[in-house]
Amino acid sequence: MHIHVTYTGGTIGMVDSPRGLVPGADPQGRFDTVLKEAEQRVGSISLTALSPLIDSSDATPESWQRIIDDLRAGASDADAFVVLHGTDTMAHTCAALSYALTGLDRPVVVTGSQLPLGVVGSDAAPNIAGALHAAASRRAQGVSLFFGHRLLAGNRAVKASSWAFDAFDSPAVAPLARAGAPWRWAPAPPRGAGWPDPRPYTRQDVVVIDLAPGITAARLEAMLTPRPDAVILRAFGVGNIPDGEPGLTDVLAGAIGTGTTVVVTSQCHHGEVRLGRYASGDALARAGAVGGADMTPEAAYAKAVFLLSQGLRGAELAAWMGRSIAGELDDRPGGA
Repeated sequence: MHIHVTYTGGTIGMVDSPRGLVPGADPQGRFDTVLKEAEQRVGSISLTALSPLIDSSDATPESWQRIIDDLRAGASDADAFVVLHGTDTMAHTCAALSYALTGLDRPVVVTGSQLPLGVVGSDAAPNIAGALHAAASRRAQGVSLFFGHRLLAGNRAVKASSWAFDAFDSPAVAPLARAGAPWRWAPAPPRGAGWPDPRPYTRQDVVVIDLAPGITAARLEAMLTPRPDAVILRAFGVGNIPDGEPGLTDVLAGAIGTGTTVVVTSQCHHGEVRLGRYASGDALARAGAVGGADMTPEAAYAKAVFLLSQGLRGAELAAWMGRSIAGELDDRPGGA
């Protein structure tokens, strides 16, 4: 088996400096020892590094596309892929890769670390080893995320801690596997409809808005002016808004009427949007908003950017936001 590793940047390859952690030089040299040890277990490994490297807090849709292009460039030679990435926006990148790579018949496992490789007690080497093991297992599918001894569906993951070694969680679905002796694997989840021959990611006008008690219609109107192409609205509970606030729903209805797609997700870590369950959520549905079911906000944002990059707008965009492309939501009858 041959595994191709793409190093994008992030804490895993950083070194200390007077200004704090910065990307380290000579990535091949930094990862050489841990990859050479892994080759004895998983087969041959190749490594490329993006240039320039990406601090994941600076990642953009163009960064996602650079990773996708690197994976596609190695597709003819590799049986599986591992991506080394910073943790801050790892969940966004995993979701973005999952939509664009539904036609890739080989697994992609994304990982990183909370401490740089080489630091005493770092989680970097175990995470790399686990990601390589998952990639070589012939059981991983699509895009997944390995971190803290667990393999998670990439477009179902969220960053839950800035310091713990089990930094990522998968609120809506169980882990795909747990590392151990032996590894414990769960049944593969539904894959989604797929998307053949996707266009490249480009930057899109998508805004994420968190509702808060006391938000006024005037403030929401200001946040939506000029009108964005899509809004990821992080609402309360199962998709509720303060519909008693005068004009708030009218602002959203007005934005939808001028072509903005409004997708409702939940602020709850374990949340499923059901717009008709309460009157305040029903008001959103009647205004034309789309319920995000059990999608994470990260998956919803990356999905909106993906669909807009494919040229979708309006009703067509809204319809696809509620349909599974790569297993990012449960769209089965009776599901979320």
